[in-house]
Amino acid sequence: MAGIDPNNEREAGTAFLPKFDADGLISAIVQDHATGEVLMFAFMNAEALAETRATGLAHFWSRSRGRLWQKGESSGNVLHVEQVLVDCDQDALVLKVRPAGPACHTGQRSCFYRQLGPDGLSPID
Repeated sequence: MAGIDPNNEREAGTAFLPKFDADGLISAIVQDHATGEVLMFAFMNAEALAETRATGLAHFWSRSRGRLWQKGESSGNVLHVEQVLVDCDQDALVLKVRPAGPACHTGQRSCFYRQLGPDGLSPID
């Protein structure tokens, strides 16, 4: 394979070796499993990742609250994880999910419900 060092276990091997940043976090993009729509972006720490894998429900690390949280723990809008994709150097994840309701805390289906135009933000139709 061009560009892949076969001796680099992280890039070419089968071992899951997540590369957390200096704060112990890894980026997680959340997509609807059926449509591919990007629903949200969040961070996971090792505990959130372990809980997600153990339960099949998305867990994240809230930087603002300083704690682990399960998506939908108060709203009921949980994210059922169908698949976790890992990027080439294992420092970002894509969670393919079946959402049980809106993914955004505002009630929008996706956190990405606006677009940037010349005059600022406008809703996506």
